[in-house]
Formats: sequence, C-alpha cells, structure tokens
Amino acid sequence: MFRNIKDVKDLKGKRVLVRASLNVPFSKEGILLDDFRLKKALPTIEYLQDKGARVIICGHLGRDAHMSLGPIFHHLQKHIRDIQFAHGVAGPDVANLVGNLRDGDVLLLENLRRCDGETANDLQFAEELASLADLFVNDAFSVSHREHASITGIPFFIPAYAGLLFQSEYEELQYARNPEHPALFILGGAKFATKQPLVEKFLTIYDHVFVAGALANDFFLADGHNVGRSLVSDPPVNVKHLLDHPKMLLPSDVVVLTLEGEKVVKKIEDVEDGDMINDAGPVTMNMLEPIIKQAKFILWNGPLGDYQLGFIEGTKNLVELISRTKPDSVVGGGDTMSLITKFGYDKQFSFCSTAGGSMLEFLLKGNIPGIEALERSTERSHE
Repeated sequence: MFRNIKDVKDLKGKRVLVRASLNVPFSKEGILLDDFRLKKALPTIEYLQDKGARVIICGHLGRDAHMSLGPIFHHLQKHIRDIQFAHGVAGPDVANLVGNLRDGDVLLLENLRRCDGETANDLQFAEELASLADLFVNDAFSVSHREHASITGIPFFIPAYAGLLFQSEYEELQYARNPEHPALFILGGAKFATKQPLVEKFLTIYDHVFVAGALANDFFLADGHNVGRSLVSDPPVNVKHLLDHPKMLLPSDVVVLTLEGEKVVKKIEDVEDGDMINDAGPVTMNMLEPIIKQAKFILWNGPLGDYQLGFIEGTKNLVELISRTKPDSVVGGGDTMSLITKFGYDKQFSFCSTAGGSMLEFLLKGNIPGIEALERSTERSHE
C-alpha cells in the first residue's frame, strides 16, 4: 500500500512538489471551458498551504508542447493565495524561485511537456524535478496510467505520497471493482478495441453492462444491422460472443443524422445507408429506467452521444434518471464530466472522477504505473 500526504507529521517549511491534474479544455479563443479538474486540485494544495509547506505545482496542458500554463495560473490566482508562476520547468531560474519561497507560498511551473524528458520518462529530467523539493505528492490520478517522468520517475529520488484527490480516486474506483448489488456499468464513447477486455471482465462482476456511444455500433454491425455512415472499429472487433450475454444491454433506439442533416429517432433495424448513429433514443431510456431504480451502485464512463456534434440528449436524460433515484454512483471520463458539469448535475453523483483512460485501466487491472511508483517509494522507506 502507498502513503498519503496526511501521513507526514510535520510539513512546515518542507518543499513539496505536487503533480496536479491541470489538463483542462479551452476554446479556440482561449476561454476556459471546464474547470472541474482545477477545482478538484485545490483541496490538496490548500491542505499543504495550511500546514506551512512550500508548494511547487507541476502539470501539463494539451498535447502541444508550446501551450503555456499561463491561463491556468490566472485561473488559480482566483482560488489560491500567494501563488506565483515560473516561466520554466527547471533550471537555475526556477531553482532560484523555489529557494525564495516562504512557508505557505505556492509556485506553478510551466507546462511539463515543454521538456522532452517528461513523456520519455527520462530519469535525469525526473531527478532535476525532484531536486526542487523534499517530498513529492502525486495528485494526478487522471494521468497516472502513463509512465512519464513526473509520475513514475520522481518517486525514485524523493519520498512520494498520494494527494487527497488521488487517495479518493483510488478508494472509490477500488470499491467500483467489487460493488454492492444490483450494480449497473455504463460504458460509452469510442475505441472499443481498448475497452473490450473491460466489458468482458465486468460482465462477470456487474448485474448489467450497458454499452452505448460509438461502441454500440460494433455490436449492431456484428448483429447484422445496417449502421450506415456510423463510426465503427477499423479493423472490426469480434463481439458476436457477447451479443447474447444475459447481462449485456444495448440501445434499442438511436438518434441518427441523415444525409439531409436532420436528427431523427429510429429503431436500430430502421437505420439506412445514409444515416449516422450519434445518440441513444427515448425508448432506450425507458428500458434503463427500472434497472437504474433498482441499482444500488452505478459506474459510468463515456457519453452516450457525439456531444461535439450537439448530440447531448441521451447523456442528459441518463443523468436526470440517475439523479432522480440517487443510487451510490461513480462517474468519470473527461467528455462525460464536461457534459455533467455543464448540466449542473455533478453534485448528484456520489463521486465524480477526474480520470478517463486511467480510470478504465485501473478498473481492468486494479493497478496503474502511478500507484506502483508510490508503492515502491513506500517500500524503499521501510528498507
């Protein structure tokens, strides 16, 4: 087992490097679209400040190495006292800023991905980051499925702990792997090839598994239905053996975009060549309603429709169904959480995860590289 930051008895004056989850969506005009992850990062930072630590925050934004965390800094200024911004990740200038920190001060480093050593998991780069601090805190469960320097490298060099958010993510998702019954697993989104092992595993754990989004198109195709212009896996995936599983649920009606640009609700057997399936329909919601009412636990990852094309009704209706019955529930996935916070329903769920891919990997394997790195650090401290 790994340690969390509350295990440290005295943090006053300690330099603490926090790997935070800062990757949030911005519009083309540079407007912050969703600050859910940033809000989730605050409790750990505030805890460290209150304990008198000297806090150094690191993280990444987007896939473009040239993107700056400057806009993130301006947003965090509204919520975090005594925060400064370093226009670099490492080097003498950053070290000088760290050296001038006082108890309770916070310093945000520039985008980690400006340094090739981050995604390459370069130990020299990890050691350079580690040299800035006395302790390391991983509070970025959402990227802890990646073997990057700031996730798995730093714990080789300084004592490592889980942050408050990381600890919560671990505990909630651990419970989701062995839930109270009846339990419903809802899986949406795309890229079924990467999610098929999870579906197969959870069909043995949960009472119902509902597959929607583009993932369902592979099932429709395997069942001999016309899916028109809809997104399907390429190459095709083998799901025929899952079609007749008694726990498997699929949308019974869909919302399609016709060649004429109309949104039309259709039974799956009525989909035509020019149609593109983009959402689950109202009959599907009626099918799910009694199952949701009976469920004692619901786990959900991935939207039901292509929200980027404006197909949000299925997801919104599902959120409303769950919010009315209020079972114990865990929801995650970046796209899913963006929609849920947009609807203002994030308080209706027992736990809202910041994670997407790392959530799915942890649910499947029960471990991810970021957890393993924290566990190794704990073991070294006992040697």
